[in-house]
Amino acid sequence: MEIKPRAYQQAIFETAKKYNTLVVLPTGLGKTLIAVLLAKHRLEEFPNSKVLFLAPTRPLAAQQAEYFSKYLNHKIHLLTGRINPEKRAEIWKRAQIIFSTPQCIENDIKNNLISLHDVSLLIEDEAHRCLKNYSYTFVAKAYREQALNKRILGLTASPGSDLETIKEICQNLGIEKVEVRTRYSKDVKPYIQKLTLEIVKVELPEKIREVREKIKKIYDKKIEELKNRKLLDKEPTKKELLDLQARLQREIAKGSKDFNILRGLSACAKAIKLQYLIELIETQGVESAYNYMQELYEQARKKTSKAVMQIINSKEFQDAYLCMLKLIKDSVEHPKLMKLKEIVSEEMKKNPELRMIVFSQYRESVAKINKELRNLGIKSEMFIGQAKKKDYGMSQKEQQRILNDFRKGKLNCLVSTSVGEEGLDIPEVDVVIFYEPIPSAIRKVQRAGRTARLRPGKLIILLTKGTVDESYHWAAWHKERKMYKLLDELRKDLKSNFHIKTKKQKSLTDFSL
Repeated sequence: MEIKPRAYQQAIFETAKKYNTLVVLPTGLGKTLIAVLLAKHRLEEFPNSKVLFLAPTRPLAAQQAEYFSKYLNHKIHLLTGRINPEKRAEIWKRAQIIFSTPQCIENDIKNNLISLHDVSLLIEDEAHRCLKNYSYTFVAKAYREQALNKRILGLTASPGSDLETIKEICQNLGIEKVEVRTRYSKDVKPYIQKLTLEIVKVELPEKIREVREKIKKIYDKKIEELKNRKLLDKEPTKKELLDLQARLQREIAKGSKDFNILRGLSACAKAIKLQYLIELIETQGVESAYNYMQELYEQARKKTSKAVMQIINSKEFQDAYLCMLKLIKDSVEHPKLMKLKEIVSEEMKKNPELRMIVFSQYRESVAKINKELRNLGIKSEMFIGQAKKKDYGMSQKEQQRILNDFRKGKLNCLVSTSVGEEGLDIPEVDVVIFYEPIPSAIRKVQRAGRTARLRPGKLIILLTKGTVDESYHWAAWHKERKMYKLLDELRKDLKSNFHIKTKKQKSLTDFSL
């Protein structure tokens, strides 16, 4: 197949030919085609070399290998842990373009099965994962040490909104240039369709608010305790509480028997559980919150946690549980669910051939939403990740079957967890619905990128007023704006004053920002 790059793809390719480049491009705008162009160029420049393409999961690696095979006639091979190590070593020798997961390549390097000496191009897809001890980082470091003709290409829809995180990604990949495009970039605009954004706000019913307030009383006491113990001096966000818990656990692991730390850890554990319950009440609905309360009672019965036992023995929790039982009996639902059914029904009336994705954080909510939509006669299916511990899940074969049915029009709607955000070749959809906002700029960009590529699309965000939904929505909005600002500054700085310290200097890359 002839390669016909768009203007912005050609421009990015011209940069990537000369420099190690991080490409930041929204989902669906053709990052992989840039990788194809660069792979072809490097193999022409170094005929006896190899190209290594890494993706976070085996299905994504296989998908990218299939994409490359449409354009290139080189010896393309997929290496996974399912192949015998000795066999992988044989394949590596004769392959020209290798697709694999970073874990598989890391293992083979450590076991001296392969060398990166002849690799003229390393491509890391979903490059925002190239952090800390993840295998991407190991392979990138090994490549920069071993390869004779080095070139690195990082691909991502969003590297995050934290400067230190973006610096770390760039340092780990040895990035020299950053190429950023958004839907609003001049050279991208001619190729995309209109995206309509709708924020649909709902009110939390008084009866549900009453339950929330009872739980919040216990939660507020725990937060106040942490502040009085001088352990918490910031907003008690989910991240702050988890960081505090980890910090206190490290102190205790070192042998600390400080009474303040011990009691603080207990209060923190309670606050985390109560915060999670409040979030379920506010954003998911009665059934999800009730099931979690049941889970806490079961943990207390088994005496697996003193913190849980103390929570359920409080009068406020017991009162809240009784109220929740009544809500279940009266079939009270979160208004989001009713609004979602209304929206989906209206959209399907307008276009019976419509394709849509509904995203939700929680598998339990995904199951509930899918059931309700099917009851309306919508051809809907759940799309979730593989099973974790006692949780239910889908095999990769099941995921592929569902995607094929969706692609062929046998399904109109996918109700998906985060597995539908990243990488997988999900066909373009007409409508994307967030059942709840998410605070992550990375995930917001990935979700929204599922629509408005080749035809006009709509993004609908359901938001419960006066709840954590509002906080998360604005957090993601500000982070996304901050991310593009930082990337623009970084791009300019790399152009004028990029400097990488040597390994001996033991310093971060100096971005002069």
